[in-house]
Amino acid sequence: MKTIVALEGLEFKAYHGFYDEERKIGNTFIVDVKVELKSFDSADDNIHDTVNYEDIYDIVKEEMAKTCKLIETVAFNIIERIKKFDHIVAASIKLAKMNPPIKGKVNRAVVEMRF
Repeated sequence: MKTIVALEGLEFKAYHGFYDEERKIGNTFIVDVKVELKSFDSADDNIHDTVNYEDIYDIVKEEMAKTCKLIETVAFNIIERIKKFDHIVAASIKLAKMNPPIKGKVNRAVVEMRF
């Protein structure tokens, strides 16, 4: 049975951006993460049969706190850490920078990655 665990709408104030001003002022970022488990046996109702989503949240929070020029780099770093969980066989991340500083009205710039 395919089991997906997801955290959606994680919101962070962070300082990612190519331009110096973005890294000084910061911006709002929204992150969605989905992971697929190898298997899930609900017979004993044990958290070790799944992924503790607090662990996933902590990874995202830690990586969002590290300033990068590219949101692609942030998403990549999060995925690389999630890959290390033995019981996760696939994952996806969607990272959105709200109101990016470009000429014109844009709600968000988005990067998605999967493994």
